[in-house]
Amino acid sequence: MTEGRLRILILGGYGTFGGRLARLLAHEPRLTLLIAGRSRAKAEAFCRALGGAAETVPLAFDRDGDAAAGIAAAGAEIVVDATGPFQAYGEAPYRVVEACIAAGADYLDLADGADFVEGIGRFDEGTRVRGVAVLSGVSSFPVLTAAVVRHLARGLAHVDSIEGGIAPSPYAGVGLNVIRAIASYAGREVRLTRDGAPASGRALVETRRWTIAPPGRLPLRSTRFSLVDVPDLRLLPALWPGLSEIWIGAGPVPPVLHRGLNALARLV
Repeated sequence: MTEGRLRILILGGYGTFGGRLARLLAHEPRLTLLIAGRSRAKAEAFCRALGGAAETVPLAFDRDGDAAAGIAAAGAEIVVDATGPFQAYGEAPYRVVEACIAAGADYLDLADGADFVEGIGRFDEGTRVRGVAVLSGVSSFPVLTAAVVRHLARGLAHVDSIEGGIAPSPYAGVGLNVIRAIASYAGREVRLTRDGAPASGRALVETRRWTIAPPGRLPLRSTRFSLVDVPDLRLLPALWPGLSEIWIGAGPVPPVLHRGLNALARLV
């Protein structure tokens, strides 16, 4: 262990989102970035190309294997799970979380799987005993949406409904695991709130169209959004009791691709 450096283990560290995180942290000389994934060769190639002031260490790590041994051997102080898809983590989805708590390492992930994020609260007591932090869903959904709602709700006596969506740039790489995550719930029933009561809707089948109008600027073009299964649908009603409705969508482009996804989802 290098003296004075904070050791951060990034699972999926050479992937789409893990790689972005590593690039953002690479300038910091007080860090040791442990770039981990199933392929040590890919981790080594990524570290060679990364540059920056941080120390980088390539590691072979299979989250479906002995996670506890891998985390302990790495000497990680913080573990970031940027792998996914979190919707397909199998019968023991929290093995990395449990390994981090046992090792005394802080944990956070970029999960957007509703079941996974909703269930993370079961570890609250254990983390308090061990004195570690476990943060799930540190991603566009639900962290950024919750922050936006909090900001917009300032000064309001009551929040009646929440409608939101994300419209990614066509130039933004999404990664294979994002596609796998979407495919796992496309066309299936997802839990949400309608008319103040628990309800359901079909993911990527229900659509809404919004024109985004930033204050003081010309409106953006009208964008089609499709319902997605994200943690917000389950978690935000607990933060704002009394919601009559919550609906969250995604507006991928180009439109022809989006309509193709809608058509395929209807076949499920």
